[in-house]
Amino acid sequence: MSVTEYEREIVRLSKYARECFSIEAIMCKRFEDRLNEDIRLLVGIIELKEFVVLVNRACKAEELDKEKRKADFEARNLRKRLMSKPYHSSSKKSRDSYNRSTASVGYSNRDRGKQHMSPKAPTTSVSSVVCNARPSNTAARERPPRNMGNVNSRKGAAKDFAVRSEARAPTRAYAIRAREDASSPDVITGTFSLYDTNVIGLIDPGSTHSYIRINLVSSKSLLVESTEFLIKVSNPLGKYVLVDKVCKNCPLMTRGYCFLKNLMLLPFDEFDVILVMDWLTLHDAVVNCRRKTIELKCQNNEIVRIESNESSGLPIVISMMLAQKYVRKGCDVYLAYVLDAKVSESKTESVAVVYEYLDVFLEELLGLPPIREVEFVVELVPGTSPISFFALGCTSSVRKEENGSMRLCIDYRQLNKVTIKNKYPLPRIVDLFDQLKRAVVFSKIDLRFGYYQLRVKDSDVPKTAFRTRYGHYEFLVMPFGLTNTPAVFMDLMNRIFRPYLDRFVVVFIDDILIYSQDESEYVKHLRIV
Repeated sequence: MSVTEYEREIVRLSKYARECFSIEAIMCKRFEDRLNEDIRLLVGIIELKEFVVLVNRACKAEELDKEKRKADFEARNLRKRLMSKPYHSSSKKSRDSYNRSTASVGYSNRDRGKQHMSPKAPTTSVSSVVCNARPSNTAARERPPRNMGNVNSRKGAAKDFAVRSEARAPTRAYAIRAREDASSPDVITGTFSLYDTNVIGLIDPGSTHSYIRINLVSSKSLLVESTEFLIKVSNPLGKYVLVDKVCKNCPLMTRGYCFLKNLMLLPFDEFDVILVMDWLTLHDAVVNCRRKTIELKCQNNEIVRIESNESSGLPIVISMMLAQKYVRKGCDVYLAYVLDAKVSESKTESVAVVYEYLDVFLEELLGLPPIREVEFVVELVPGTSPISFFALGCTSSVRKEENGSMRLCIDYRQLNKVTIKNKYPLPRIVDLFDQLKRAVVFSKIDLRFGYYQLRVKDSDVPKTAFRTRYGHYEFLVMPFGLTNTPAVFMDLMNRIFRPYLDRFVVVFIDDILIYSQDESEYVKHLRIV
């Protein structure tokens, strides 16, 4: 994993453990501890406390480490190429000189004999010692071939056995795992209803009688009768018990169908009900051991399918990290938003703090907004044709918004073509989200008539004229549809909330988000806004 991939992964995972990355210095320390040893030695000397700077230095150190490894690899290859030919010739010469020196030494020792040997030294000849060190052809001919054959055969057999065992062991392990997966769980169960009580029934074709748990019988006060004979019942653990009680015609309900069965009382608590072969045969049951399902035929010849508890239990729930992994792979994701139709929408009067400022949250505007420091100006390109041509050509229509309200829409496309664009920058939503770090309580205010809070400059009012079936009209407040309206309104909002931006307020055009770290701060912040 490269440094860039590691940085992307640790940033992604840090939001799931905010307490471990609450301070940037701690995040730098954790990031540095998991780096490659060579990179950590280069970066750790500086002791950086800014995460962005640390990542950049780590990336540069990674590039230097790659260049160093590449240079070392090329140097080793060059050294091997230069030493390959001289190595073979020198080794051949050394072997020849070694044989000649060995022969001469053997001759001199044979002449001098015992002068250079201590009395306690073994009487092994020099030729045998030389043969032990490096066997020559003569020594190989004098040595009996029996031992070599046995050694070679033993080595060959051991090698073949090792190869066979290594090739056979993984296959055996895989077979064991496959067998465990295929047989887990190794029982087939179904959920039934007995007198409005859900019971878990075990399907056991190997048993001779059907049983019911004795505690369940006592809790439901079922009618119990004695049997004509005693039955000795054993469980898989080897425990035995004598059974002589039975509940006749117990109604087992599933999928709206009733199945009657005589159930004998059993003191074991593993399952509520145990159903056996005679019950399966009576209802023409089809048991699918792999899918853990049972198909039963009812009296009207309809097929009822019973699934095992393992397959019909709770829905599979995955973590957020696994869900994000599937999204990155391109899997389809559906978001379900559940609403309670019986619960009515909360009114303004029932919201804390907000009910104190009902004059701010009005259903309709009472009049024109006050004159503010920012006015909406429609500045046209010099040399534009008379405005009346464009104004009289603007048509209007009414459209329904998502919240159910109606909005008057004017076609200002011709006017927008000759309007000088406002270069006021709009913030990026991703950058705004960075301010919400460690925030817990949020409130969002959506300005319904936000644009109508800004007046149009008096000299530019005729430029906003539009045509309807009832006549021609002009806008005294900033209308929707003009090219510079978002930038001008964003300028006004930033001027109003400048003391609180980046502290507890985020503004994006006509949406105001208030964020706080606790509820006490939240109340203060909401009152200020």
